[in-house]
Amino acid sequence: MSTIPTRSSFAAAHTLMIQGTTSDAGKSTLVTALCRIFARRGRRVVPFKSQNMALNSAVTVDQGEIGRAQAVQAFAAGLQPHTDMNPVLLKPNSDTGAQVIIHGRAVANMEASFYHDYKQVAMEAVLQSFRRLQAGYELVLVEGAGSPAEINLRDRDIANMGFAEAVDCPVVIIADIDKGGVFAHLVGTLELLSPSEQARVVGFVINRFRGDIELLNPGLRWLEQRTGKPVLGVLPYLQGFHLEAEDAITANTVAAPGYEARRLQVIVPALPRISNHTDFDALRLHPQVEFRFIGPQQAIPAADLIILPGSKSVIADLQHLKQQGWDEAIRRHLRYGGKLMGICGGFQMLGENVSDPLAIEGSCAAEAGLGWLPVTTELRPHKQLRNRSGLLWDGQTEVSGYEIHAGVTAGAGLQRPVLAFADADGTQFTDGAISADNQVLGTYWHGLFDRPQALQALLQWAGLEVEAEFDYEALKSAEVDRLADAVEAALDWSQLGFL
Repeated sequence: MSTIPTRSSFAAAHTLMIQGTTSDAGKSTLVTALCRIFARRGRRVVPFKSQNMALNSAVTVDQGEIGRAQAVQAFAAGLQPHTDMNPVLLKPNSDTGAQVIIHGRAVANMEASFYHDYKQVAMEAVLQSFRRLQAGYELVLVEGAGSPAEINLRDRDIANMGFAEAVDCPVVIIADIDKGGVFAHLVGTLELLSPSEQARVVGFVINRFRGDIELLNPGLRWLEQRTGKPVLGVLPYLQGFHLEAEDAITANTVAAPGYEARRLQVIVPALPRISNHTDFDALRLHPQVEFRFIGPQQAIPAADLIILPGSKSVIADLQHLKQQGWDEAIRRHLRYGGKLMGICGGFQMLGENVSDPLAIEGSCAAEAGLGWLPVTTELRPHKQLRNRSGLLWDGQTEVSGYEIHAGVTAGAGLQRPVLAFADADGTQFTDGAISADNQVLGTYWHGLFDRPQALQALLQWAGLEVEAEFDYEALKSAEVDRLADAVEAALDWSQLGFL
């Protein structure tokens, strides 16, 4: 058995890094739980992820952009999201390229091969942010990316062991037993690390276990004897647990049972470059909403409301939508009295034309929109990054959200706005458009469904006649507490005394 390092064993012993054997092993979840646990204990704790690849992002207090997972972790720690929490964000816009965001600002679109050379520059940004957090907080909880055993990415690594070695911090490796092969994952990952990297692994955590722990114990003893590393905890599988997804679209959530009133049927086409699909979590969890994502080659079924989501590649996703025949399905939906909504890129698609003269998102210069709102959009280099609050069209319902978009939209449709708000200097503005027949609504604001009153108003607009009270923000906080309670009970804190 290896010994757990003392506080003096590491130059940055108030830092702990969580790495995983695979993507979706539980890194984000564990960091979120630890942020809440230590915050409840009165510790000044902050989350950090050096490099994140995700199309779900959040606007920070310093008006930048970071991965959604770090915003959730900041929420768990009782903090406002800041760009230092995720200094490098990659937003894929093709299978081989991505928009590169450094310290919250887009710097370029890069192919993967070019970004590999750029990592030396990115690492400087990573270390700058880390040092600032290290100076301002008592404990930095770091989330890795993917797996440290991806040997093709070891050269110039800034996301896993390359970062851990640079700052000299201890590492915990987490694996998901629900996927199967957990012992192979843990042993294989450790074997593929260099001797110095292996030495900084202080233990393992097994995630999402369900069953009789006595049946698992022989395997745990074997794992500790085989690797010389302790198992720091076995985290339980939490039934019905909800945490905002870092990037992947989560499985459709069945509406809460036992509610006899009619449920609103809501459909969202899952576009290839869908972004910020966490917009729909409040709908997925609402007891009176039956929510579905529709993927390629799937027909759009009868629904009350269809929502076109945000997109990282608006023109390409608009073309995909047409190729799937979804435009005709939406036309039929409107003909039968259904409601249609577009958020951010989806709002742009609802207009008459989307143009990209500077090739910001791709090689196609323009594409005819769906034509259901009298507006046009031109993509421009400067990205709008703002947290917002205001009032819906009724002038009474408070709403909050955030803007992340590069487009500028104009046209007569803006004379019937969705909401109104004031900028920091008090100047009054409006956002979005509602069609003259009240069937189509478009807005740039993400997060509109998160506040209870705004959620109720929008569902009423969509045709829901009886509303159940549903507070998504309260649910999120309760779920983080439930997670923290489970993790706190499962971890062997005697083995983590160096924190």
